Amino acid sequence: MNYIGSKFKLSHFLQTSIESTLQKAYAKPLKDSIFCDIFAGTSAVGRLFKTQVKQVISNDKEYYSFVLSKNYIDNHQTLPRAQELLEILNCTQQTPPIQSKIYTNYALGGGSGRQYFSNENAMKIDAVRTRIQEWKESGFIDEKEYYFLLASLLESADKIANTASVYGAFLKTLKKSAIKPLVLTPANFECNKNEHLVFNEDANAIIARIKGDILYLDPPYNSREYGANYHLLNTIALYDDFIPKGKTGLREYQKSNWCKKAKVASELESLIKNANFEWIFLSYNDEGILSLEQIRAIFENYGRYSLKSQKHQRFKADSKRIQKQDSTREYLHILQKY
Repeated sequence: MNYIGSKFKLSHFLQTSIESTLQKAYAKPLKDSIFCDIFAGTSAVGRLFKTQVKQVISNDKEYYSFVLSKNYIDNHQTLPRAQELLEILNCTQQTPPIQSKIYTNYALGGGSGRQYFSNENAMKIDAVRTRIQEWKESGFIDEKEYYFLLASLLESADKIANTASVYGAFLKTLKKSAIKPLVLTPANFECNKNEHLVFNEDANAIIARIKGDILYLDPPYNSREYGANYHLLNTIALYDDFIPKGKTGLREYQKSNWCKKAKVASELESLIKNANFEWIFLSYNDEGILSLEQIRAIFENYGRYSLKSQKHQRFKADSKRIQKQDSTREYLHILQKY
């Protein structure tokens, strides 16, 4: 997924930076450590450390992110029926298209005026999502299969969405990728023997109830709300009844204090203060609401501070758009908490 703030392209920088820091000053082996990714997003960083640590604690307040983490982090043993189930869902004869929530509200054929998906793909999404729910409620699939299939649907639907990457708006005409038929591809996860934990809560609310060794923070950097930019992924994941609002069909979402200039510093301070972790790593770029000096001042109140950085290509909702500056500097703020 072309995701705001995604750390996929920064994975080598993050992994080597975290590992080298811990090798120099951390007594416990990584394999015996608990690693927490508290703003999980697409689970990119949690997946990096899943097979290297004793346990990953993954959290995000967005429900689509929770679904991805339930699959990529919580699932850790092979699902023997995975391919068979996907084949049934991909087969038009076995899972015929239906006109339901997505078609009605997010395709032109439904009369909403919105075109996030082609009519055909919207009906297929409805059919697949409905079948997955029926399977779960009837006991035909277990929880692990449920989240695997749901994660596969979210990522596959995202590939054929008629947007400029985020869901703040749809395109007036169907782009080439949106015309392609929906095909569910497996959201394959890594297997290991360890049990992991996944939560769907506000980071500042859950921080006092968890503890571990390494805390990784990747909060929103600016005023762009994930609840608005990825509302349709939440809608597919939840598949609940609500009245879409406005031209873009938004659902109600809770605005984040991390996206508010007047509140973000106190949010960070509170999170650091209440964190029961020895090591804290914060990803934040040079275009964020908080300045380098503000973050440094907060971190230095709680322990030994250091900093690493790397140049990084900025997020682009439209790859064809020309921008004055196409890169940012990604900072990794490091705190060994006393």
